[in-house]
Amino acid sequence: MKILNKLQERWHGIDYPFLIHSTGELYFSNIAKKNFLDLSGIKSGDVVALIGDFDPQSIFTFIMLIDKNVIIVPLTTDTKSQHEYFFETACVDVIVEGTSVNRINNSKTHEFIENLRLLQHAGLVLFSTGTTGRPKAILHDLTFFMKRFETPRPSLKTINFLLFDHIGGLNTLLHTLFNKGTVVAPKSRSVEDVVATCAEHKIEVLPTTPTFLRMMLMSGLIPERIPNSLKIITYGTERMDQTTLDQLCKLLPNIDFRQTYGMSELGIVRVKSEMRNSLFMKIGGEGVETKVLRNILQIRSKTRMLGYLNEDNPFDKDGWFNTKDIVEEKNGYFKITGRSSEVINVGGLKFMASEVERIALQFEGVELAKADGKPNPITGQHVELTIQSSVKAKFDKKKLKKFLTLHLPNHMLPQRLKISSVNVGHRFKKI
Repeated sequence: MKILNKLQERWHGIDYPFLIHSTGELYFSNIAKKNFLDLSGIKSGDVVALIGDFDPQSIFTFIMLIDKNVIIVPLTTDTKSQHEYFFETACVDVIVEGTSVNRINNSKTHEFIENLRLLQHAGLVLFSTGTTGRPKAILHDLTFFMKRFETPRPSLKTINFLLFDHIGGLNTLLHTLFNKGTVVAPKSRSVEDVVATCAEHKIEVLPTTPTFLRMMLMSGLIPERIPNSLKIITYGTERMDQTTLDQLCKLLPNIDFRQTYGMSELGIVRVKSEMRNSLFMKIGGEGVETKVLRNILQIRSKTRMLGYLNEDNPFDKDGWFNTKDIVEEKNGYFKITGRSSEVINVGGLKFMASEVERIALQFEGVELAKADGKPNPITGQHVELTIQSSVKAKFDKKKLKKFLTLHLPNHMLPQRLKISSVNVGHRFKKI
């Protein structure tokens, strides 16, 4: 059965909207009847770049493209400068943006794409953020990927904070659609608009990132502007620090904070937080296995990607994926302490960049902190620390240096301290 038909059956007789957007409240029965675009020129097996967001047209087009068994490349306008690279890497045949459907001259293909065409399965291409190199093109069998949503699960009114080109954002959308929930698209992803949307529409779930939560903390809008309707805040895509989590739990005692974990390469991974104020979590279930080798988390998942379109196979012969996440273990729970790429080595003494950031975040007025290891001719590396301040007046750099000296060993002290903006990508992760 086609996805659209399945959704029509599930939503039959439902009298509340599935999407609240700037254009108004939208009911699935109305959306399904609309003819947003002429997609007749798109054929099974085409690779289609869909540039949009969580608006009615993009959502409906996404569903219709699945039913056409095409390989979908969801993109946002935030990554416009990289689109030409994305089109070439993903072997795009058609670009859909707004009301336009344009076939482009493409002669490239890939064996993974050809395999999907032979199976007549839909596909999904997601791009990594590319923080340590060029973005990786991650290909999933979307027909197989969609099967996990057929099992009914509870659904609460959710704000769609995570983006259209992110596996977390698509998971929120599909979970909501298949479980007859309501998703609300904020006017923008500023702290002010997200908080205002939560209050106006009595949002129950806010899925977001540690960086955005830190920005919320420093905005002065919480706890007073957080509505009583908000029950759950989930956070993931990057490592959370205990200082921020403790502050959030104290200010918002009635909200359940839940950590999420996932990588586009592995599909959606089930996670259970130990407690609302704990960074330890269980990872696994539903075809997901875990193990730890030399303190680094390895995962084997049945919902893993088919492979990269522009990189070598990252799985070992038994199907295990090296997440590069360094973890602590406790009674079957894991805590992410950093990534192997974030290890800094000063004169043979190794430590995580996150440890320097954790201390810096404890200083009053520090909104965001980013530590990096930089080459040093004597010690091999030294620490450089960028601080983004929430203080309106001039930030007291001398006091911060003194604070760091008191709380960090000498080899972890920043050799260069910069008061500036911390670079945050369109997915609200530090980059």
